[in-house]
Amino acid sequence: MEKQTFEEALQSLEQIVGQLEDGTLSLDESMKAFEQAVQLARFCSTELEGAKQKVRLLTVGEDGSVSDRPFTSTDET
Repeated sequence: MEKQTFEEALQSLEQIVGQLEDGTLSLDESMKAFEQAVQLARFCSTELEGAKQKVRLLTVGEDGSVSDRPFTSTDET
């Protein structure tokens, strides 16, 4: 699989899922499509995890100073 962007991989994954849901592929074609979908899903997951690690939370201190720290899931609430 050639290097693609997250958006391209997600679009390809959506197309494959659509083909699999249509039920028009042969068993062999379905298996190949499924294998490709798994690879794309793993790629997308890895890309999302990398993006998540890059996101940082900016905070303003009482003295007006600005600092940043890694964003964590507990910051969502």
